[in-house]
Amino acid sequence: MGGTGRIYSYLSNPLPAGARRAPLQMPLFSVLDLCPIIQGGDAASSFRNTLDLAQHAERWGYHRYWLAEHHNIPGVASSATSVIIGHVAGGTSTIRVGSGGIMLPNHAPLVIAEQFGTLASLYPGRIDLGLGRAPGGDQLTAAALRRGLGSNGDTFPQDLMELQSYFKPAASHRTVKAIPGTGLNVPIYLLGSSDFSARLAAALGLPFAFASHFAPGYLGEALKLYRREFQPSAECEKPHVMIGLNVFAADTDEEARYLHTSVQQAFLNLIRGVPNEMPPPVESMQGRWSTAEELHVRRMMRCTAVGSPTTVKRQIEGFLEETGADEIVATAQIYDHAARLRSFELAAQVFREINSGTRASGEWSDSAPMPVGLGMP
Repeated sequence: MGGTGRIYSYLSNPLPAGARRAPLQMPLFSVLDLCPIIQGGDAASSFRNTLDLAQHAERWGYHRYWLAEHHNIPGVASSATSVIIGHVAGGTSTIRVGSGGIMLPNHAPLVIAEQFGTLASLYPGRIDLGLGRAPGGDQLTAAALRRGLGSNGDTFPQDLMELQSYFKPAASHRTVKAIPGTGLNVPIYLLGSSDFSARLAAALGLPFAFASHFAPGYLGEALKLYRREFQPSAECEKPHVMIGLNVFAADTDEEARYLHTSVQQAFLNLIRGVPNEMPPPVESMQGRWSTAEELHVRRMMRCTAVGSPTTVKRQIEGFLEETGADEIVATAQIYDHAARLRSFELAAQVFREINSGTRASGEWSDSAPMPVGLGMP
């Protein structure tokens, strides 16, 4: 599987029933960064690397640069997400920057509206607000984050609509306003890994980003549901599907597989309940995991492309064909920063090649394909 340089497993029928495969048409390509902390490193070096990668990603033509929210994970520095977004946006000039995503149950909607209203005021036309309903950490950490909020995943739809309301022009009778935030209409994207998130995104007419880079199990069903039930809105006239994809690109297949072993070890530590900093790569994972653990890690990382540019291009084209994604959000947790930069540089070259060979297509319905590239502003 991983050793062959192939995506671990293509999805089973994620297209709507009766839909044909869509010819590729200008999909967008973006970056998701968790700000990894490597063994022997620290958060400060992680943030320096994040800004460096964002500046390169801007030059290489990536559409947006998103930062995650995770808590109490030794190998992940992206906990104060809005702060890091400001750091990245201030060090770049054109690339969109945002959250992938803010875990809304951890925060009061008004606070997030004010934070992103501030960001949107500082960097107009460049800020995205991706939202999720997971805790972004273990349950004890979630309880510490939510102390006094009285909020949980069950109130997520209400919290989301409250947050949306703060970005609309304020009604004269409204007592509580987001200042800044009111009237800014910061674009909102809904993140998830289940049919719940897909159904909510469809009902509210929001772009939908699926966390297939670590939880691909329901991707096929979620995409079908989202496209089938999507209701056009002022924010999004047509469904916009964003897919998380792990991409490990190097000059050779062998080097890419070697780089990939760092995140394999990290996922192994995670499922063993002993998360740690990002470990250096190893020559082989053989003997480091049991058969059951290997299957678990490979299942979690099923949506992964590993290899040389030629290999990765074939994998990504297959992934786009299978999912009909409008946008790929690439992530790569690589120990060596120079190798990580090289991976994203090679991936950018692949993405340009893919788009140079795209063709126009019609609307996607139960009887006709939907174009892969419905660009978001």
